[in-house]
Amino acid sequence: MEPEEKPDTGDRPREKLARSGATALGDNELLALVLGHGTAQRRALELATALLKDVGGVHGLTRVSSSRLTSTAGIGVAQASRVLAAVELGRRTLLVAPSAKLPLHSAAEFAQFLLPRFGAHPSERFGAVLLDSRHRLIRVQLVSEGSLNSVTAIPRDVFREAAISRAAAILVFHNHPSGDPQPTRSDYELTMRLIDAGKIVGIDVLDHLVLADGLYCSMREAMKSRWRG
Repeated sequence: MEPEEKPDTGDRPREKLARSGATALGDNELLALVLGHGTAQRRALELATALLKDVGGVHGLTRVSSSRLTSTAGIGVAQASRVLAAVELGRRTLLVAPSAKLPLHSAAEFAQFLLPRFGAHPSERFGAVLLDSRHRLIRVQLVSEGSLNSVTAIPRDVFREAAISRAAAILVFHNHPSGDPQPTRSDYELTMRLIDAGKIVGIDVLDHLVLADGLYCSMREAMKSRWRG
């Protein structure tokens, strides 16, 4: 049963939205509208402010689970579900339409395509963008999912999916839940292994992007003269 809302006083977010539009609302006011109500002890706006503080601001909402949300006092399962649904809807508004078959060439173009989908996630995930000979998207394949700070990617798994899809080239990627896209030593080592494996099977590895919220790092750029692709 949903907790009873504490009576609000002053200018409520809903009234402010109707009068001035969504852009006039602060992050906590928008989140309060998503939560819908507060408790006997806290108004929705107070709950929203506390939740944002707990998760590290509005961008932190993109990396939290339902259990993490409900660890904030006053946030129930239903409210956590609303928050996760709202975050996912926002993410989907940034996605390129599935019908788009434009070629992807630069790291920036790939990052623009991948960041809304995979840049913010509570655990590391490794995947590959499978491309035809004109570098048009065939599909995106998630290969493995790991923990908060590591993921295992085996080259044979990556290239098996590429071969099945008859891909001519791939771009591999993984995310850093920490929000820092700086590559680790293991990222460099894995990149070299994938480049070498791609040469053997005849599938070009165009780049390896490390994603983190709205940021990314191109391994091809970071490695420069060491890139063997």
